[in-house]
Amino acid sequence: MASPKRRGRLSVRLLLWFLILSLLPLGAVAWFLIGIAHESLSNEILSTQQALAAGFADTVGKYVATFKNVLIETAGIEEFAGMNSVKQQQFLNRIMQVHLAILELSVVSPAGLELMQTGRFLKPNPEMRRFEGEDFFNTALKRGLFMGSLERFQGLYPTMTIAVPITDPKASEPVGVLMGKVSLNGLTQMLGMEFPSSGRSSAAVLASDGFLIAHSNPKEAFRPEAKMNEELVKIITTQTEEKGGGPLLLSDGNRLFGAFAYVPNKMLDWAVFIQQPMDYAERTSAAMLKRTASIVLVVAICVIPLAWLVAGNITQPIRDLRDAADRIAKGQFDEARDLLPLDVSNEVGQLAERFDAMREALKEKTEELVGAKEKLEEFTHFLERRVEARTRELRAAQDLLIHKERLAAIGQMANVVGHEIRNPLAVIQNSSYFIKTKLGTAIDPKIAKHIKIIESEIQQASSIINEILTYSRTRDLVPEKKDLKAFIEEVVDGLVATNRIPPHVNLIKRVEVDATVNIDVQEMVQALRNIINNAVEVMPTSGSLGIQSYAQGEWAVIEIADSGPGIPQDVLDKIFVPFYSTKARGTGLGLSVVKKVMDRHKGDVKVDSALGKGTVFRLYLPIHTEPGPGQAPPPSPGAATAR
Repeated sequence: MASPKRRGRLSVRLLLWFLILSLLPLGAVAWFLIGIAHESLSNEILSTQQALAAGFADTVGKYVATFKNVLIETAGIEEFAGMNSVKQQQFLNRIMQVHLAILELSVVSPAGLELMQTGRFLKPNPEMRRFEGEDFFNTALKRGLFMGSLERFQGLYPTMTIAVPITDPKASEPVGVLMGKVSLNGLTQMLGMEFPSSGRSSAAVLASDGFLIAHSNPKEAFRPEAKMNEELVKIITTQTEEKGGGPLLLSDGNRLFGAFAYVPNKMLDWAVFIQQPMDYAERTSAAMLKRTASIVLVVAICVIPLAWLVAGNITQPIRDLRDAADRIAKGQFDEARDLLPLDVSNEVGQLAERFDAMREALKEKTEELVGAKEKLEEFTHFLERRVEARTRELRAAQDLLIHKERLAAIGQMANVVGHEIRNPLAVIQNSSYFIKTKLGTAIDPKIAKHIKIIESEIQQASSIINEILTYSRTRDLVPEKKDLKAFIEEVVDGLVATNRIPPHVNLIKRVEVDATVNIDVQEMVQALRNIINNAVEVMPTSGSLGIQSYAQGEWAVIEIADSGPGIPQDVLDKIFVPFYSTKARGTGLGLSVVKKVMDRHKGDVKVDSALGKGTVFRLYLPIHTEPGPGQAPPPSPGAATAR
């Protein structure tokens, strides 16, 4: 049932609340904004001053470090350290030409006697001085560096002394001291450029005793006995931080914004100080805040009542409807109803009631669609699982068929090889033996060499035929219960006795397992020989061959490790594929035979390899136990990890 139409209540209610909630705190807000503006301006000035002070302190440090590095590099040059006066004079003249701020350079002997002196304002043939009691000389000679001794050149211009030891690589002690007097006028010039006299701020560089090193106003810096204000010096030197700042009230009534930063050099107790009168910030803040207050007052009188009169009567209910529509679009039907202005007794409220009816109908239809969608997705997932299962079965059947066809082809080829090639090889071998017998002991070395080549090639061809026949023929297993430790010892000793493991290969054998395995001896011997032969072949000159065995749960593990070059990852994935080989000569069946033997024994073979370090093969065989009623076979070793 529609609500009775009543107009004007929303606008009256909004106007009343707006007058109460906005006009009363307007004065407080304006006053609060005035305080924030003043504080923000003050903080901005201090922040800028602190950043400038820190930046210029770093510049001062780099300015002094430039001349220090020049002296250190010069004193460390071998030709300069040779104390050759001609060479040293050349170096000093070059420094004076390049660095105009260096006023004077001296070379002092370890005894403190000045050996050489050059400068811009020296008289001809100046008298050599003695410095054995001077602080700069003793500090540089004992500690390696001196920076300080501020004084005023010609009574006006600030200078400092830098001294470094002259070191000779051939001598254990310094062979002298290189001392230079550096003008600091450049710092005043840089400050003047950054803080011109027409500006509101000024800056200075001062020592801890108040000595004025530089000032943005050259008249302040270049005067006799130039000192910083003692009150400011005390404030700066008593600070515990490396940099800082804040408002200052001096005893003479001056109110300043001041910021300082110490020069980042432990030997220089210098600081950069930047100041600006506080009255400028106060005047600027007052003018700005006055304009802000005027604008706020105008807005409060002219704009706000009209805007809220219209917006409060129209836009708020519409915004509620918009928010409700957004919730419905997201499927949040119950939350949307809470946003609808159903209690509004006007046209907007009637619209909200119609909107709510539409929401309920849409909610029901959406729930039906969601239920149908869920059922469809469930059926789709069921079909996908069925298709995947059937696909895996077909792929497995296809792989099995291909494998059987390949084995059949290999079997046919093996029969041809065994019949058509092996018999001629036997004839060739017998003929070679007959020739060698007829020639006797007086055989020509070249003929003997070629006969040996023939015999070697016959043996290689026979080996290839044996591998092909071994892989292609499938005979019934002849399992025997064997002590694994004794079996491995027997195989390895046989390979050593027949020189299959040559002397240049270091054999490390650690067979510790005490287990019985049920194996076909002939096939297992072939598998071990194939892996060991491969390991020996990749170590033609030297290397280590490790053979060990151990128990891992219900599995006996035979581990064969070599120190060869390792197997690349792209090759490692193919080593058990029949006829795949990276050797110049070989059938590529050695490791395929190993894989086949382990599969027939219900075991597994794993391989780990690292380039440049070697390869490790692990053969997993089930430990023989007398199975009890209903006992399951041991789990797959696929999850086994190497020791």
